[in-house]
Amino acid sequence: QVQLEESGGGLVQAGGSLTLSCAASLSTFSSYAMGWFRQAPGKERAFLASISASGQSTWYADSVKGRFSISRDNAKRIVYLQLNSLKPDDTAVYYCAADFFEYGVTLAASEYDYWGQGTQVTVSS
Repeated sequence: QVQLEESGGGLVQAGGSLTLSCAASLSTFSSYAMGWFRQAPGKERAFLASISASGQSTWYADSVKGRFSISRDNAKRIVYLQLNSLKPDDTAVYYCAADFFEYGVTLAASEYDYWGQGTQVTVSS
């Protein structure tokens, strides 16, 4: 059974930073594009960032470009999301997802095959 487990969420003051991790039980992790999404109360799940299977390509939503950074370690089967300059509007549950796709990034939530349970990020003002 495939598992994606996020960690690293918590409470942080505005302007602070967090690093989220997503550990995957995928035996062929290096064949999966990975993505991060978030969902705030009363809002739809929103795309944040994606990284290709090799790690060579990344893509960001305009709302987080320049503040968030996605990376991966294929040997450890972990994808990271570095969150900087956090704002209260960044408060949400953050999810990682995996798409069996070796040749680029994936933006659409519907394209992802597996999802984690999420980790809460709360930014206080």
